[in-house]
Amino acid sequence: MTTSLILNVIGPDRPGLVNAIADRATASGANWLESRLANLAGQFAGIIHLQVPDEHADALTQALHALETHGLQISVTRAQSAATDPAARTLQLDLVGQDHPGIVKEISHVLFSRGISIDELATECVEGSMSGGTLFRATARLHVPASVSTESLRETLESLADDLMVDVELDSPGGA
Repeated sequence: MTTSLILNVIGPDRPGLVNAIADRATASGANWLESRLANLAGQFAGIIHLQVPDEHADALTQALHALETHGLQISVTRAQSAATDPAARTLQLDLVGQDHPGIVKEISHVLFSRGISIDELATECVEGSMSGGTLFRATARLHVPASVSTESLRETLESLADDLMVDVELDSPGGA
């Protein structure tokens, strides 16, 4: 049997951090399943999903926590399988609009109010070539209940565009 571990890692970025984590994972017989790693404002931030033989899970957790002496903050959580709605769909949301405080709150409120879960969200601010202002760009993978039509979701998000100047594209991942 195996145990799934979710790691949250943050600390000052420097060469070798991923290697140090991977060394400990490999030494424990763990399989690195997926991760999201980034340098944000000079800080290394990562979320990592490992699968490790049950008998090595505690030792791996201790080995990972030993990295905290190098300035990292590490949280290790044993993953639980979440119940999912088999009728729900996964949709891709891409939007760009003028940046302003509260833009994520306004968009996430629309999603939350319809029972939509955000499986993944990536955001960035970029300089607008035409407008000269700062543009906010977001890409999200959404888990949408069957009771929410794609068209009604699109219309609601587009109604925010009058206030937010947001362009919305809503498609199935992979362009299907």
